[in-house]
Amino acid sequence: MSRRQADVSISGAGFAGLSLAVALARSLGPELRIVLVDREPTPHPGAGFDDPRAVAISASSRHLLDAIGVWDHLARHAQPVARIEITDSGLDAGIRPVLLAWDNDLHEAQGASTAAHIAPVPALTAALEQAAAAERSIEIVRPAAARNFTTSEFSAEITLESGDIISAPLAIAADGRNSILRQSSGIKTVGWPYEQIGIATTVEHEIDHGGVAVQHFLPAGPFAILPLPGHKSCITWTESATEGRRIMALDDTAFLDELDLRFGGKLGRLKLAGGRKAWPLSVHLARAYVADRLALVGDAAHGVHPIAGQGLNLAFRDVAAITQVIADAARTGLDIGSSAVLERYERWRRFDSMLAAGAFDAINAFFSQENRLLRSAREVGLQLVDRLPALKRTFVTEAAGLTGDLPRLLRGELA
Repeated sequence: MSRRQADVSISGAGFAGLSLAVALARSLGPELRIVLVDREPTPHPGAGFDDPRAVAISASSRHLLDAIGVWDHLARHAQPVARIEITDSGLDAGIRPVLLAWDNDLHEAQGASTAAHIAPVPALTAALEQAAAAERSIEIVRPAAARNFTTSEFSAEITLESGDIISAPLAIAADGRNSILRQSSGIKTVGWPYEQIGIATTVEHEIDHGGVAVQHFLPAGPFAILPLPGHKSCITWTESATEGRRIMALDDTAFLDELDLRFGGKLGRLKLAGGRKAWPLSVHLARAYVADRLALVGDAAHGVHPIAGQGLNLAFRDVAAITQVIADAARTGLDIGSSAVLERYERWRRFDSMLAAGAFDAINAFFSQENRLLRSAREVGLQLVDRLPALKRTFVTEAAGLTGDLPRLLRGELA
């Protein structure tokens, strides 16, 4: 059994954990010792590149990635979203008219040309891993998993399954929906499962997508076509649990037929360009985002419906806020794990996360209805919004993550 001493310990090396470690290292320099615990073994080149998922990266998240030196490694894999189109129709509809659409460009004064990019999950993972490996102040302990979490007056201790202990004034739980640190600290969650599963795959198509992202609201749930570089798109698809399991059990030919049915011939002939992945959908919110010498970020704090593709951006908002809170405290000589410091982070992030989770849940419930009267009302409502340019500009700015009290990282500055 060994004991490591750090200034900040982070459990979980997903997007939230990796980006937080790099953000802290870049903002506070090599004097800050960061230990990052990862359940998975050291990735080798090409590892995980069969993951078919892609993520929507808002303009503010791009600012963060740029500030911490990650965006340059990711940019060539990312597709700017030029336009967003919304449809609401039945699965057997022969024609799917676009009811609401808007251009996704931003004013240059806002520091970005587009409100969002789409990037493959493996490319973002590789860029973050590369950035973390380049920082001398980051030690990654892998494969290792947290078993328990305890605190004393001046330190937080993560006990690993090996028996090793990592001690630091502050611990960060970035270890996902079933966070061991959150559970050990006694923080409860509120949430519920959906009777839906998410399906993701990547396709090649005959017709150029032109940078257009499409959200089809189908009765079983949203079917999103997210453009990638070249003639490729990532499909993020919500289905009822029963139907989703049936579709996932199909062979590639039959699975492609199901995709064709939902595409409605929009981009010509389709071909699978990778594997497929499915997962159960649920929503959860931690009842508190901090405990004694502990802060929660990313999925450890909140999990939302993927309907708006904002889960990653919520996590990056957490990362930006906790980085600034830690940096401000460290520079003024405060105890970075004190309750006064952590309460500032909770005030900054908890309400925004609750609002987002509630909004995405309501949108999913509203559109996952087959009632014809309700569908007609939705169509009228979407068409009315389509005639309000000022409101659509508000959508763009909100989706870009450029409103409200932004941490410095989300403005493209180190904390």
